[in-house]
Amino acid sequence: MNTLRSLLLAGIATAALISAPAAAQDRQVLSIGLQDYPDTLDPATNWSFVGRHVLQQLCDKLVDIDGEGEIVPMLAESWTFDETGTVLTMTLRGDAVFHDGTPVDAEAVAYNLERALTMPTSRRAAEIKAIDTVEAVDTRTVRITLTEPSVPLLAALADRAGMIVSPAAAEELGDRFTSEPVCSGPYRFVEHVAQDRIVLEKFADHYDAGRYAFDEVVFRGAPDSSVRLLNLRSGQLDLIERLSATDVASVEADPALTVAPVIGLGYYGLTVSIGGDGAHPTLSQQQAVREAISLAIDREVLNQVVFDGQFAAGNQPFPPTSPFYSDEKPVQGRDVEAARAKLAEAGVENLGFELLVPTDAERQQVAQIIQSMLSEIGITMEIRPTELMTLLDVARQGDFQMHLVGWSGRVDPDLNITPMLACGAAGNDAQYCSEELDAVLADARATSDLATRRAAYEDAVDILLHDLPIIYLYHAQWIFAHDADLQGFDPFPDGIIRLGGVTRAP
Repeated sequence: MNTLRSLLLAGIATAALISAPAAAQDRQVLSIGLQDYPDTLDPATNWSFVGRHVLQQLCDKLVDIDGEGEIVPMLAESWTFDETGTVLTMTLRGDAVFHDGTPVDAEAVAYNLERALTMPTSRRAAEIKAIDTVEAVDTRTVRITLTEPSVPLLAALADRAGMIVSPAAAEELGDRFTSEPVCSGPYRFVEHVAQDRIVLEKFADHYDAGRYAFDEVVFRGAPDSSVRLLNLRSGQLDLIERLSATDVASVEADPALTVAPVIGLGYYGLTVSIGGDGAHPTLSQQQAVREAISLAIDREVLNQVVFDGQFAAGNQPFPPTSPFYSDEKPVQGRDVEAARAKLAEAGVENLGFELLVPTDAERQQVAQIIQSMLSEIGITMEIRPTELMTLLDVARQGDFQMHLVGWSGRVDPDLNITPMLACGAAGNDAQYCSEELDAVLADARATSDLATRRAAYEDAVDILLHDLPIIYLYHAQWIFAHDADLQGFDPFPDGIIRLGGVTRAP
């Protein structure tokens, strides 16, 4: 980016930021810069990663994770599975209330899980599809009966599937709930000004309110990481997500700022439309062509050039730090001749297709490098920059040929595959379906034995590396940056901002 453009973008962003209400000057306000704006603020329908930052403050979950990725209590104080692994009983805390004053009780939990399973626009159904029935045994006891054992269920309930919204508000507002969300988190919703800001204020009746120091939290989107950093340096933002890897050294050298990185759980990759209306017939029907594309990409070059070596090259749905990563299937080096041979095997010459890419600078650069690499094997890839929320909407409809989007990852490996690639899953943008893969994943979900699960995911990775509905590229570090006077901020491996215990030094 040239200097003039940087200054113009910074000026635009700063002009928007200083329009915050004057009343904020008298309150403890935390301003957070996100890579984009959420698609929705309803945990049942949200699909954007940035939405999880906002929802984490708005909506308490049944369980959460700690800094090591272990499941810990939240709204549920304790839980047990029966000996069959098909009945999960959860005991709720007794002092949680929604922002509208109604109690967070077993009936509310039952309502939410049923809503996530049956709501036509729900994005959570695939994540908790093992649930058969939910029963409120008494005010604080919930009994969840499963159709089959599902070890990943708790991990799903540690994310949006476990976020509990006010049944009264959900019933009253219907489709408008996303515009006026009512949950039970440490902050309540105040306003959402499209493409400007989302404002939350502290909920005084939260059971853990004492751990939250800020009266108000303001989220602002800025797809350009340089703009986020410029506004952090100028004091218009206090905390930013996804600092560009190439800016880490300069921020570390600035005594006014702090860098907080953490290795993530997810991946970035090229999702190919296999069964969607917009699918490219050659890409979707010929595995050899997808394999040629994979062979033509130098993943380590992407890591070094775009991410300054801060990320990890990848070819699996799990990062190398995961116990489920297969060391037997390391990232292959670029092989142009093998890629050309695959195209010849498929009888394909002069292939052209379109790639949808979010507008942030890093993924645009990734796309440009891939475009250059593919041109060397006779493939023309047109890059179509697309605002993230628009891209996600197009992807849901299957109206694309290929897109470059990531998955933030979950602590259970099943949730890095099933929501995106299981037959009929709401998040299956590729509209890919493999009964063999589904059977392998079902077996893996049914056991808690680590060795058995590892073997099952080895088989799953074999299928995915052959079929290539997603061409995995790299695994990110979540890199946060914040004012040095912001204390107590710890990044979590799921990449989600948590504000409990975060304070500003006098």
